[in-house]
Amino acid sequence: MKKYISPMYYKGKTIIIFSFLFILFINRPAYCQEEPVIKREITLYNPFKPSLPDVIKKSLLPDMTDTAKIRTEVKYDIKTRPFSPEYTISPLKAATMTPDPLSKLYNGYVKLGIGNYLTPLAEVSITNLRSKSGTAGFYANHFSTNANIRLENNKKIFAGYMDNNASLYGRKFLRESVIAGNLDFRQKTRHAYGYNPAIEDYDPSKKDIRLNYYEAIAAIEIASMKNDSSDLLYNIGAGYNFFHSGTDLYSHLLDVSASAGKELKGFFASSNLKFEYYKPSGLVSPAHGYLFTLSPSVSKKTTDWIVKLGAAFYVDKFIEDDKAKFHISPDLKFGFNIIPVYLDFFTEITGKLERNRPGNIVLENPFLVFDEIYRIRNTYFPIIVKAGLTGETGIEGMYRLSASYFTADNYIMFANYCLVQNSINIFKGNYFEPLEDDVEILNLKGETSGRIDNHFTFSAEANYYKYTLTENDYAWGKPDWDAKFIINYNLREKIIAQIGLKATGARHFEAVFHNMLLPEIIASTDNKIPAHLNFNFAAEYRYTRILSFWLKFNNISFSRYYEWNWYPSLRFICLAGFTYNL
Repeated sequence: MKKYISPMYYKGKTIIIFSFLFILFINRPAYCQEEPVIKREITLYNPFKPSLPDVIKKSLLPDMTDTAKIRTEVKYDIKTRPFSPEYTISPLKAATMTPDPLSKLYNGYVKLGIGNYLTPLAEVSITNLRSKSGTAGFYANHFSTNANIRLENNKKIFAGYMDNNASLYGRKFLRESVIAGNLDFRQKTRHAYGYNPAIEDYDPSKKDIRLNYYEAIAAIEIASMKNDSSDLLYNIGAGYNFFHSGTDLYSHLLDVSASAGKELKGFFASSNLKFEYYKPSGLVSPAHGYLFTLSPSVSKKTTDWIVKLGAAFYVDKFIEDDKAKFHISPDLKFGFNIIPVYLDFFTEITGKLERNRPGNIVLENPFLVFDEIYRIRNTYFPIIVKAGLTGETGIEGMYRLSASYFTADNYIMFANYCLVQNSINIFKGNYFEPLEDDVEILNLKGETSGRIDNHFTFSAEANYYKYTLTENDYAWGKPDWDAKFIINYNLREKIIAQIGLKATGARHFEAVFHNMLLPEIIASTDNKIPAHLNFNFAAEYRYTRILSFWLKFNNISFSRYYEWNWYPSLRFICLAGFTYNL
């Protein structure tokens, strides 16, 4: 910025310059003549002093606000031109449908093993390979043990057993149906080693306490293979069962069954018909028995709900009854989706008549008194009410929670049979007799399964029971609760293992003492067996697809529990062997 200079400054400067020139002009000598020199003196008392007046300076600062606006305008245009790619035409090959590769099948396998207590195991299975005409096969297995068990009276007794099974089966595929048949043979050998520990002078041999059971089964059926419910679906079959437990103790059972169903106006109507004829040996009873069953129903099922309306009619003739008994029970079911896939509700009101065949009784208790196994009445369940929730867990598993209430006539239980004559124990309690009673049962049940990770899966189940009996104080031999938990391990189908835990609640057992001379009961005892846990472990190493090695441990905890009153079980059992595919 330039400095401001007042006009008076320039005026004073002009006066000084002119005064100086005037003096210089006066004192200059003349060239034409010489004039006398005149001397003068001038005294200046007030010299000129230039000054600047005070002025008010104005300061103008720049305004930073930019009022100018710049607008950017973008203009563009698109010019299209066709693109013509170069291409060549080549012929296409005809499409072919190839099936997914099928895994290789083997004609069968052989499984052999051995364990402590001199326990051999053998199993063989032979079948044909894939065939469009039918299937045929043979299966057989053997398992036995030779063990001595120490009883409560500190005596050792032989407690070995043996199971043999063989089955020949086949199926023939027709155009719209299939014919199937099988021939089965089963043998069970048990030793009645458990007896009243108060008896000290009893030392039976293996032959004295051996129980042999044989069962032969033959069955044939023809069934529809149509998948369309609008067509008539049917199944017709016949079977024969021969059971033998002694020289003159046996039974014949012949059954014929037929069922059919067809969709009618959106509903599926079906009916089942079955007739069973039962004839024991003359030593058991000269009479015969039969059971006739008819169960028609109508049902409808959609993606959101299901409903079924039906009933079951029974005509039951027992060998010791003069007349047949007629029973009827409902067959009603209803269910619907609350949350699809994850939460379904179901309820059932049904009933049934359970046929107590000798072969089924032996599977539950093989230590019955001689011919009593042929004299057990059928168990009738007039009503069974069940309701609960079920669905998927979201971890590749399922769950099911249910509550059941049912009543039963001639509910079968077992008690130790003791026969006394003049203070001599004829029967020592190592055999059992059946007890019948009318009962009401409440059952709360929960079960679930799922996947933990890529290698581990699990399953669990638990039951709670409450019994209300008419004549007995307890449901003899029945636990108040039971539970099991299993973890499976699979490492790329190479190493497979399983560990299981099984728990059984406390049970009450009754021992009944009879007088041989008089048909009366002398006394009865109540023996309570506490709850127990049982740990099991199994593992298999598949060396190749043909050969694998396996190992099993039963009752790892070495706990001593009782399957039946006065019948202690074997403790730790170890089995090892191999499996070879044929």
